[in-house]
Amino acid sequence: MFRLRRALVAIAIVLLAGQYGCKTDPLFENRQKVDGPVTSIQRPEGVEVADIVIVDAREVDLVEEVLTLRAKYYRSLETLRDYYKQKGYHRKQQWAEYELEDVEHIHAFKYLLDAEIPVSSLRPTDSIPQADALYTKGLELMKQGGHKVPALYRKDLMVEALGAFTELITRFPASDKIDDAAFYCGEIHKEYFKNQEEIALKWYERAWTWDPHTPHPARFQAAVVYDYRLHDRARALELYHEVLKCEAKNKSNAAFAVTRIHFLTGDLKSAGADEVGAEQ
Repeated sequence: MFRLRRALVAIAIVLLAGQYGCKTDPLFENRQKVDGPVTSIQRPEGVEVADIVIVDAREVDLVEEVLTLRAKYYRSLETLRDYYKQKGYHRKQQWAEYELEDVEHIHAFKYLLDAEIPVSSLRPTDSIPQADALYTKGLELMKQGGHKVPALYRKDLMVEALGAFTELITRFPASDKIDDAAFYCGEIHKEYFKNQEEIALKWYERAWTWDPHTPHPARFQAAVVYDYRLHDRARALELYHEVLKCEAKNKSNAAFAVTRIHFLTGDLKSAGADEVGAEQ
């Protein structure tokens, strides 16, 4: 018992990171062998995936160690719960069950975007009832979690909603709801999880990549993130132009995009003139 307790304590440091292990699903890009310091993971020629910036080779090893410990921690809790159940220790069984439930409501980062975001080559082609049910579940959880109503916000329900959307995409990659789910994954990361703009942007991008005619304002939301949060004016300007080409049916967003294009175009010209003046 002492050894078991010591083992659990040793891996409890990853509690806040969640229960999931490394992604092995083919929807997610697998990292290749890294032998030395690099700035991005090497990908097969011709494969279009997200640009994944990493610190160095050591980061990849550390991340994979964390993912392994997460999975070990969760399995150890399950084993402990089953042990108490077998021995008839009902109260301790409940403790383990409560802890498992808590862990299941924690969003676990994978830190490398190729493990966070499915590949860009998916296409929403099929109407699948099980996927539709997961999509409806995700929307309902967002509503219950206070989506657009800050006073009712509940992080645990937003985490559950995110889980429903990502489960939809992982289990049913041909579903005609994958672009919808991707958009709402972006919304959750953007609006309700702190410092996750990069992840939100990749989800928005997947929404319009998977379905160029997605009914959601994915390009507009991405433009706003680049504009106001990341202050990447050039990329924001590019996306605002895309909004006018592809999302102009939303008159309010289109009008906002026109205003920002006018402002940012002048701003970028002014910045360019300042740089020329400084060189002279």
